Amino acid sequence: MKFTMSVAMTPLDQLVELARTAEECGFASVALPDSLFYSEKVSAEYPYTPDGSRMWDADTPWVDPLIATAAMGAATSRLRFYTSVLKLGPRNPVLLSRQLASVASMTGNRFGLGLGLGWAPEEFEWCGAPYAKRGARVDEMIEIIRLILGGGMVEYHGKFFDFDKLQISPAPSEPMPIYVGGHTEPALKRAARVGDGWASAMMKLSELRETIDRLGELRASYDRADVPFEIQAVCIDRFGVDGYREQAEVGVTDAIVVPWIFDGHGFDAPLEAKKDSIRKFAAEVIENV
Repeated sequence: MKFTMSVAMTPLDQLVELARTAEECGFASVALPDSLFYSEKVSAEYPYTPDGSRMWDADTPWVDPLIATAAMGAATSRLRFYTSVLKLGPRNPVLLSRQLASVASMTGNRFGLGLGLGWAPEEFEWCGAPYAKRGARVDEMIEIIRLILGGGMVEYHGKFFDFDKLQISPAPSEPMPIYVGGHTEPALKRAARVGDGWASAMMKLSELRETIDRLGELRASYDRADVPFEIQAVCIDRFGVDGYREQAEVGVTDAIVVPWIFDGHGFDAPLEAKKDSIRKFAAEVIENV
């Protein structure tokens, strides 16, 4: 099992030092969240809290995950980075491919694209993208991103996107892994069909077990059962050495954690307190799991 440190809602001036410390302590990756903006009113419920409310407010810090990756990547040499998850639906796939290629080049291919559709209609509409048929549009977007990042002169003629031959240079020198997030059946099917892995939001172990089993069934139906596949999980009811071993037993390959939360520190806690928590977690858990 690998361990990934989440930096959701972390003050921006702490990110580089936290990444350095995570690398020193044996973390495999940093997971970066995505939020385009905070709308005063939102016309859909947030899907990952019991009451549909957002866990943050208008002043909560959010950094563009690709810019953050470039900054943290420049300060590290082995640590990997991935979005968990980037809201693909409101974005333009050609422009995003340019950004992804740049991040891959600047970090030595240490970046993976974790993606989801996006849940807020305002983020689509105010960024110029339709909310309707978002699933089908995202399927085309994934095809386009893979096509462009593969290098060379490419063209695409789909139902939602259409362009003649173009090339972005430099393209990544290695394939960029794509991890698909979401708990719905269409999201699981998308992950099983085209993903290099699946990313969870907050889930209990029993829910993870059921979902991972379902992913296995779906991957077999697409003749992809033998293809390497990551399970990136935020498990909310199994912790400590024994808890992470239980997660591994149900199929989790990558545990996403926030070390300072275990020590009672909030997202805005001082940097040194967070670094101490990273070291403590590494000594007590990573070295023993």
